Amino acid sequence: MNMEIREILPWDESHFYRMVRKFYQMSVVDHQIPDSHAKRTFELLMSGTPYARCFIAADDNNIPRGYCLCSITWSNEAGGLCVWIDELMVEEDLRGQGIGQMLIANVGETYPKAARFRLEVTDDNVRATSLYKSLGFKPLAYNQMVLDQPQP
Repeated sequence: MNMEIREILPWDESHFYRMVRKFYQMSVVDHQIPDSHAKRTFELLMSGTPYARCFIAADDNNIPRGYCLCSITWSNEAGGLCVWIDELMVEEDLRGQGIGQMLIANVGETYPKAARFRLEVTDDNVRATSLYKSLGFKPLAYNQMVLDQPQP
């Protein structure tokens, strides 16, 4: 099966929601999110925002089978653009075929002048950690913290 890596398109909406649900149901993900978050994210992606991008791995029938959601920020620490690989998911039956690597490579090709690429991975996700290390990602020496605000 061949995969095309492309930008998310309006007609990918139902597939995006399906894949996001699968991502957040995986045992290696810390917690689930409400469907309303994915809806707001899709609406933002369709608005042409410069702060978020989503790349799709589509099969021979142009059906999305994986995605990579990126958040774009500036990093004073890195001295330039920072691309967060916020979510990366490939459907289970296609894992281990290089699709995740293709998605990450596409992010790098899209942002060749980025000073930093960053992602999060849970300790339980050994397979993804191995992939990220093979691509040159290194663990950070500090923990991240969050303060979530209620959203409408």
